[in-house]
Amino acid sequence: MAVREQVYGFFIPSVTLIGIGASKEIPGKIRALGGSKPLLVTDKGIVGAGIAKQITDLLDEAKMDYVVYDETIPNPTDANVAAGVEAYQKNGCDSLISLGGGSSHDCCKGVGLVVANGGKIHDFEGVDKSTKPMPPYVAVNTTAGTASEMTRFCIITDLSRKVKMAIVDWRVTPGIALDDPLLMVGMPPALTAATGMDALTHAVEAYVSTIANPMTDACAEKAIELIFQYLRPAVANGQDIEAREAMCFAQYLAGMAFNNASLGHVHAMAHQLGGFYDLPHGECNAILLPHVEKFNLIAKVDRFCKMAEIMGEDLTGLSKREGADKCLDAIKTLSADVGIPSGLVELGKRYGKDVKAEDIPTMTGNAQKDACGLTNPRCPKDADVTAIYTAAL
Repeated sequence: MAVREQVYGFFIPSVTLIGIGASKEIPGKIRALGGSKPLLVTDKGIVGAGIAKQITDLLDEAKMDYVVYDETIPNPTDANVAAGVEAYQKNGCDSLISLGGGSSHDCCKGVGLVVANGGKIHDFEGVDKSTKPMPPYVAVNTTAGTASEMTRFCIITDLSRKVKMAIVDWRVTPGIALDDPLLMVGMPPALTAATGMDALTHAVEAYVSTIANPMTDACAEKAIELIFQYLRPAVANGQDIEAREAMCFAQYLAGMAFNNASLGHVHAMAHQLGGFYDLPHGECNAILLPHVEKFNLIAKVDRFCKMAEIMGEDLTGLSKREGADKCLDAIKTLSADVGIPSGLVELGKRYGKDVKAEDIPTMTGNAQKDACGLTNPRCPKDADVTAIYTAAL
């Protein structure tokens, strides 16, 4: 009997700090990595909220030189990366700090790739295209959702193609990841909801991935449990520090799961909505999640049934197939409870974008090429992806 070879990798930062007051460790950790003049990559919102000043005050107190690049936008672009590279090189920086959510982390990873390896960010689209290590890098998270502070994923919008480039490279994994719930208490309810549902999507897609393994399963299961217990309280009251800290752990665990088991067609399709319409990633994931998983359900009935149990659903007297349906119902209920729009058209209106059915064929073609779809548990044809987009309108 032939034995199929399968080697599982597990990628994670060398050091992770999670907890109240963890941000105080930033200057010391930069120095420990060998850095002395970091480029702080963030965005105007983080600066305006006073969060960036909390970090620069720590750097000032430690008498550490630094440069701030705060031009990152939601769904960061190749132009953002190029500007960040220029700021890094022009000012003689030797290390990196990213401060924010997924956009700041992704932009910073792009900067690190280019300054270390040369070329353009487009050269790294795909899997493990870099050849040289990143500069010393500390990723400081301010949202509980993307887990980009600890992953090997970097998503950058190519403005010319209107496509989100999926860069998956073990070298972009930050050296140190940091999650301080005190940096998150001011996050508004809508952003708390969107990032929390993003984390749920990570956990669910990793759990039904074709390369899931016992380690990623353990992470995904605990992430799902915590999200269903604490996302609603975190949305209801942003000052609930217990809920905030629990969501730090939940999103990080979900990151551990998908960083190693990868994702699926929810992300493959959501990337196109971000690239085409510049819509927020977390809400796109939340809207697509039940639709894509309805398509996937027959491939992993046992796993969907298990997730329903973890979500707190009563499965007494139900078949596994009925239990699996309960999982989809629970996702929809949570999404509605935290205020996620019911469909893509409604989401577009919220952000002044016109989501149109006529754009679906183009997005379908791009989604089918996205690297995240490679580990989806069921292989969709173009017509299937089109039908999912249509159902989610």
